[in-house]
Amino acid sequence: MARKYELKRRAEKQQETRLRIVEAAIELHRTKGPARTSLSDIARLAGVQRHTLYRHFPDEREIIVACSGRFSELNPPPDPADWRAITDTSERLRTGLSALYAWYGRVEDMFTCVVRDAEVHPLTRELLELRSREPMGRIRSTLAGGLSKAKRVQAALDLALDFHAWRRLRASGLDAGEAARLMADTVACADRRG
Repeated sequence: MARKYELKRRAEKQQETRLRIVEAAIELHRTKGPARTSLSDIARLAGVQRHTLYRHFPDEREIIVACSGRFSELNPPPDPADWRAITDTSERLRTGLSALYAWYGRVEDMFTCVVRDAEVHPLTRELLELRSREPMGRIRSTLAGGLSKAKRVQAALDLALDFHAWRRLRASGLDAGEAARLMADTVACADRRG
């Protein structure tokens, strides 16, 4: 019976160490960015030796995948399922963009570093595309419902969904609700003009 307990406790300790490493990676990625974070930095912040880090994560890809997965789990993007019931296109846009912009506010520090690093770090770019494709696709598809397929309307929607556009609106002094209303009105205006 003692052997079973020891194995269970050892497995728990390994899980705790793994989680500590992932949380250290999240903290460094949100402050320095993935491209500027070394495995030595992660090991140091997690309080483990590099060989311990490599035992849990043999390469950079595995730790970035674990880090992005854990961050996504803790900070899920808004779910557009409820927005589909909103029949008024302008109201759906305002509701969806308000939720998206509130989420951008919660993840701004991480997204700023990740989006910046995706420009120069292929692994970061690959994982950003992988992690954002499905949820942003659902958000875009829901908000595009009922809008014209005209290029200018779709371009206005893409601008409204863009993280950098949200940051620029916020830098102009707009809160998430004001920014969402402005961009919803912009998309709706483009839609009316066709």
